[in-house]
Amino acid sequence: MTGLDIGVELCGVAMPNPTVLASGILGLTSEVMARVAKAGAGAVTTKSCSLRPRPGYPNPVVLDWQSGMINAVGLSNPGIEVMVEEIQAARELLAPLGAPIIASIFADTIYDFGTIAKFANEGRPHLIEVNISCPNIDDRYQQVFAADPYVAGQVTRRVKQNTDIPVLVKLSPNVTSIARVAEAVVEAGADGITAINSLGPGLILDIETRRPVLSHEAGGVSGPAIRPIAVRCIRDIRRAVDVPILAVGGVTSGRDLVEMLLVGATAVGIGSGVYYRGIDVFHQVCQELCDFMVRHGFNRLSDLRGTAILSQ
Repeated sequence: MTGLDIGVELCGVAMPNPTVLASGILGLTSEVMARVAKAGAGAVTTKSCSLRPRPGYPNPVVLDWQSGMINAVGLSNPGIEVMVEEIQAARELLAPLGAPIIASIFADTIYDFGTIAKFANEGRPHLIEVNISCPNIDDRYQQVFAADPYVAGQVTRRVKQNTDIPVLVKLSPNVTSIARVAEAVVEAGADGITAINSLGPGLILDIETRRPVLSHEAGGVSGPAIRPIAVRCIRDIRRAVDVPILAVGGVTSGRDLVEMLLVGATAVGIGSGVYYRGIDVFHQVCQELCDFMVRHGFNRLSDLRGTAILSQ
């Protein structure tokens, strides 16, 4: 990687490379977050956290269905009080590695989004990601928080009133116009966008028992199968707003990361890629990114970012 500049700034926060551990994958304890950063992640996102502990759904909660993954974990987490302690500990462990921490939060009401943002602020993460779009819990996340631009904006406004930390709002692909939602949250003060959350919910059956495989029956679809949808969503968001975008959705290789950069992503989250390639996926993806840059004569990520935005 000598001679190449693959560092990025996400909402003013410096990262050594554009890869980010996506929310929901490994980001539960400070020790594990540090392990991911040591494996090459440019930043780590915590598991989405609520005001109070949440048990989630019973197993089975995740399935590899060959073309991707489907999960209904149910946003299990130990609650914000515990997560604040983990974030504080992780800051010390990750500081020498230069990898910032993104705290992912969710809530049941607009008011509670503000309350949990205030608590998360105490941990001093470098960024806060507001998860308004989980597809496998209460329908309000799809039908209200994620799909209604006005409500998405109200959540954003409430969060911004309760923290001085840069805020990313995580959007759903399961909407009529992701660009309209992006415009609403940016107008309400969002510093950046995370997109996309998982697709669906979907349903996979065990044909021998004629029953759903997941305990919750339906779940969010992720992995390589949704990457084309994620790429299209990032393109639409970039056309609509001029804020940093953390692109998530089926990235498992350097080639996939480049595709996200070409449609305007600032940084790229990796989730299911950890399952497919192991925790070393961050280092591998960065090496593959650098190989691409060398082959095509790029010295900086800014030389290729957004260069494939198609005319409307």
